Amino acid sequence: MKILYGVQGTGNGHISRARAMAEAFSKLPHVEVKFLFSGRPASEYFDMGIFGDYEVRRGLTFISEAGKVSMLKTALNNSLVSFAREVRDLNVSEYDLVVSDFEPISAHAARRQRVPTVSVSHQSAFAFDVPKQGQSLLDKLIMHYFAPTETKIGLHWYHFNQPILPPIIDLKTTEISKDGTILTYLPFEKLEEVIGVLQHFTHRFICFHPSCQEARTEENVDVRPLSKVTFHEALARCDGVIANGGFELPSEALSLGKKLLLKPLSGQFEQQSNVSTLDTLGLANSMESLDVGTIREWLEQAESSRVKYPNVASELATWLGEGDLSTLSLLRESLWSQVSFPEHVTDLLSDFWPQKTRKRAMFSMRLPSQANKSLRQH
Repeated sequence: MKILYGVQGTGNGHISRARAMAEAFSKLPHVEVKFLFSGRPASEYFDMGIFGDYEVRRGLTFISEAGKVSMLKTALNNSLVSFAREVRDLNVSEYDLVVSDFEPISAHAARRQRVPTVSVSHQSAFAFDVPKQGQSLLDKLIMHYFAPTETKIGLHWYHFNQPILPPIIDLKTTEISKDGTILTYLPFEKLEEVIGVLQHFTHRFICFHPSCQEARTEENVDVRPLSKVTFHEALARCDGVIANGGFELPSEALSLGKKLLLKPLSGQFEQQSNVSTLDTLGLANSMESLDVGTIREWLEQAESSRVKYPNVASELATWLGEGDLSTLSLLRESLWSQVSFPEHVTDLLSDFWPQKTRKRAMFSMRLPSQANKSLRQH
């Protein structure tokens, strides 16, 4: 089985998911996987050893400025002519399957050359009936046409009775420890503004930021350059996380029982939807700006919640390697049957979704042994 796995490189969350998938694929001797990344310059990728001989393309990306998506700069920094050329030049005919984590070149090339395609991404979840916040017609068009695939596998914190899988989490440990620090990752905000806000408090902050080139300390803020190893070490030890509204980092924080304060990127409906969903479920607090009062209240009062997710990457990689896409419902049932939510989240879910929907979801959750047996047979 030969798979081309395309990854949108604009956000580190996509790459983090891909690392977990690469490790899972490495344990399957009958599966050969090639990774392709697009969305940022090759020099800006880091900790990429697990991907082996990966490829990089320019692709398409978005540009943010001061915590907002800049539509003008996004338009000026993308070239449709270059994108069309990259799609035309990418030969995917040798692959049995193309998997896309919101990566457009591999998806469009596979569609053009009639190679089977599967999307595995958080963005794919928004193709289904899940909570959405601030979605415009343009957002709908982007989600539909940006990286089109035949089969869509969405990833989300809850299934909402849709063909969605739990998050893919790239962590080496799920043991909970807390040392009083607060991890801060706000890559779309100006670093100096973030530091200035954090210096209003006596707490110790570990602030990771893409514009930091060398580790330094400014009063109560330890500023660190991006690094997978040191970031995950800090995440495992901290009391809580302040971040933007991406998908992967909140997933990791929830699996480790860390409290969350999220600021969605303005003008980015996916982040706004993420934050709204977690806020509604009582799994995170939110703020629209870097507000000192909101942060102080969160530091003093917010309690942490832990959601236990299974090893989605391992089961998903095995499923993709077997090549039988018709068994997706069995994979879904197997994975969600292993998820454990805090009691207050279970109560909230029972309030938000109708009884008929809950009965269908509960029925599917009662099939783990049958689902696992069927997956093994395939």
